[in-house]
Amino acid sequence: MLLVREPGSTGLGQHLREWLKRDEGTVPMAELLLFEAARAQLTAEVIRPALQAGSVVIADRFSDSTLAYQGYGRGLDLALIRTLNEAATGGLVPNLTVLLDLPAEAALGRAAVRSPGPDGSKFEDLPGGFHQAVLQGFRALAAADKNRWAVIRSDVAVEEVERQVWAAVSARLRRSPGVAGQASP
Repeated sequence: MLLVREPGSTGLGQHLREWLKRDEGTVPMAELLLFEAARAQLTAEVIRPALQAGSVVIADRFSDSTLAYQGYGRGLDLALIRTLNEAATGGLVPNLTVLLDLPAEAALGRAAVRSPGPDGSKFEDLPGGFHQAVLQGFRALAAADKNRWAVIRSDVAVEEVERQVWAAVSARLRRSPGVAGQASP
């Protein structure tokens, strides 16, 4: 099993991650293209070789996150994002996407505990409406492709969330070994 994060898990991805975490006044379209560049590198350098070697790949964020954040959150064209995702991944789509469904306010509170202060993500500093739009985006994506998504309520005990995530992942692994999955907030 291989765990990756996006952006990150490659030299280019890590540089882009550091850039994207800072608020440098990057316009939404440039932000989208930076995420896609990181995804293209990660897919070619790490994910495809791992899948070809028979590994299970679990990604902390992938193409659906870009649809939710840059599409629903930033208001960029969803069709364009889908086209760019396709180009960046060569058509690779996760077999399972896990959505940890938590109200936006609660998710922001948890994120503040994980990374308090100015070193957190610039996304956490955006207005609440942005986070609500992202959450609605994730929910819309999950509703449109129920066979690929596991939606797990995350306002329950951590142990219950872990149990449900493992149950969803285990079921998918039994059906199709070599899962390329992603976790979403």
